[in-house]
Amino acid sequence: MARTNYSFEKRQKELAKKKKKEEKLQRKREKQEAQIDKTEDQAPALPEEE
Repeated sequence: MARTNYSFEKRQKELAKKKKKEEKLQRKREKQEAQIDKTEDQAPALPEEE
């Protein structure tokens, strides 16, 4: 009978956890960038003096 490969299961679980964490960080970065862009759009532009 075949034995369970626990190290493989553990590695797969770790990879899934790492991938989920990276996706979460990416979403946070996108949210921050969107917020920065939004605040820049709302800031009134100073008239250029010539």
